Amino acid sequence: MSVLREMFPQHVISRGGDVPWPARSPDLSASDYFLWGCLKSRVFNSKPRNIAELKESITEEIASILEQMTRRVMENLGVRLKQCLGNGVRHLSDVLFKT
Repeated sequence: MSVLREMFPQHVISRGGDVPWPARSPDLSASDYFLWGCLKSRVFNSKPRNIAELKESITEEIASILEQMTRRVMENLGVRLKQCLGNGVRHLSDVLFKT
């Protein structure tokens, strides 16, 4: 760490560095906290047997996501952003999921 600080003064980004490590992106990325998990569960229900079937299933499942669902996801993103700002722009330790 000392070599990095010497080479890049006031520019080391890490938990113990000069610049605090930003909140982890999955906390604030709808594709990470919603889309990938949703797609994985839906796509593998059809048990694709090859890459072509997998690609087709992914395409179909993305197209089937309702606008209402994406609105709720984006509303949740707003909640996450407020939580992040409210805790000093640190990681979200207790992420609340709406049911």
